[in-house]
Amino acid sequence: MKEKLINGLNLLLVADVFFILFAFFWFAIAVIGRSMNLNLGLDIWQQLWEPLFNPALGLFMGGALLSGIISWISKRFPAKE
Repeated sequence: MKEKLINGLNLLLVADVFFILFAFFWFAIAVIGRSMNLNLGLDIWQQLWEPLFNPALGLFMGGALLSGIISWISKRFPAKE
């Protein structure tokens, strides 16, 4: 049960990292485009910041903390077989 939880959490965190990287590259390209007077979606990105990207960052931070705590507890109190 614990292993399934950890594997599921790790899979979710990996997917979330790629989503966050996508959002970051979109933001960087859109800012560069804005400086060159090109519309590359910065306005859309800003509208999606609060409902989509901000929770993704929070999920990543919370999941990383939870994963670390689970790992620490597993090492501190090994399971008896």
